[in-house]
Amino acid sequence: GAPYQITGSALGFFLQIYLLDVAQLDPFYASVILFVGRAWDAITDPTVGFLVSRSRWTRVGHMMPWILFSTPFAVLTYFLIWYVPPFEQGKVMWYLIFYCLFQSMQTCFHVPYSALTMFISNDQKERDSATAYRMMVEVLGTVLGTAIQGQIVGGTSDCLNEPGVSDSRNISTINASSVALEDTVSAFEKHAYLIASGVISIIYILCATVLFLGVKEQKESGRKNSDPLTFLQGLWLVMSHGPYIKLVIGFLFTSLAFMLLEGNFALFITYSLGHRKHFQNILLVIMLSGTLTTPFWQWFLSRFGKKTAVYFGITWAVPFMILIVCIESNLIISYLVAVAAGVSVAAAFLLPWSMLPDAVDDFKVKNPDIHGHEALFYSFYVYYSCLPPYLDILIFAGYVTGNCTQPKTVSFTLNVLVSPVPVCLIAVGLLILKTYPIDEERRQGNQKLLQQILDSETDSDSETSALGSSV
Repeated sequence: GAPYQITGSALGFFLQIYLLDVAQLDPFYASVILFVGRAWDAITDPTVGFLVSRSRWTRVGHMMPWILFSTPFAVLTYFLIWYVPPFEQGKVMWYLIFYCLFQSMQTCFHVPYSALTMFISNDQKERDSATAYRMMVEVLGTVLGTAIQGQIVGGTSDCLNEPGVSDSRNISTINASSVALEDTVSAFEKHAYLIASGVISIIYILCATVLFLGVKEQKESGRKNSDPLTFLQGLWLVMSHGPYIKLVIGFLFTSLAFMLLEGNFALFITYSLGHRKHFQNILLVIMLSGTLTTPFWQWFLSRFGKKTAVYFGITWAVPFMILIVCIESNLIISYLVAVAAGVSVAAAFLLPWSMLPDAVDDFKVKNPDIHGHEALFYSFYVYYSCLPPYLDILIFAGYVTGNCTQPKTVSFTLNVLVSPVPVCLIAVGLLILKTYPIDEERRQGNQKLLQQILDSETDSDSETSALGSSV
């Protein structure tokens, strides 16, 4: 599970600031690349889910061939995202094409991978346990992505005209030397981003290899896939199940809140709080806190139920989102808020994926004759989480590409994007999740009914086999 989150955290936290300050793109074009890439990812998710649901079982399984063949192309396109081409005309198309291609290859990895949860066990407790391990490793993946990208490129982000530096030097000397040093600093930054992408690419390949060699899919005995569905039939199949729709729309709003925070947090730390030299460390603290608290949330949901865990886990971030923009810039408080916010990040990672198998089981209980379409549910779930959360409004706030200081309107805009807007989205998401009907009692009841259906199908196959032998 690490590759998806390693690359996702690196892109989420650093791609915007990379396009603006390293690739030197106009804020409008950077916004277009980010928006179109997210939109393309949202389109490919249900498409890949549909194709996976129609693919045949092979020697290595139903999902594994997708993961195996997409990995080398995903690694290549990811590396090229972080390469600054030696030409100006067509640079925007370069990033747009390779960002979209990477999103496609990543989808071919992640949709089948996430659907594997339904093919490793029929027991809900085992699947919950597997999901907890998986999400802990995925949160660890975000730590690795944030640490590798942040620590390698963070040291190259010094500014000659940063406040405090210009006061201690002669202004004319700085102006005379800044042009000469600009190309050198830019070259260091470009080189650092390439090194970071190379390290992450190697980890991606290693993790995919471990997955391929270490995980074996279990083909459901006694069950055959239903007749192939058209895309529209599959769409209707998924969208007509009420609990699933409430679950995905509820988490749509909460995930948009965290994506909005993620996409602007590096800029917020750099330009609003003024912690340019510490932003990579603050991001790392958030991810480390999330990794360490994932086992706590797994215990909490098993003890108090998943819906209760959602209310406590997601709401936990709200006061800290408000605090970080209400106080004056203080490095110690920023680190303390980062630790506290990481606790909620862990819940936001774990709980949606822990609740999804319950919704799929509920569908199976209501539709016992439909089998083999689990990938559709997972693909649309990924689709909702990848919807583009916003068009970058920094272009309207007066963001100046390449400057170490920004107008006050930029700082104000960043404050809005990391606090009031995410808080409102979280509130809407939790209100929708309150209507989600699958509680602990219904979840356990579905497990018993599914086991009875499976036992009856196994007995029926045994009788058929015995009859055939007698004949």
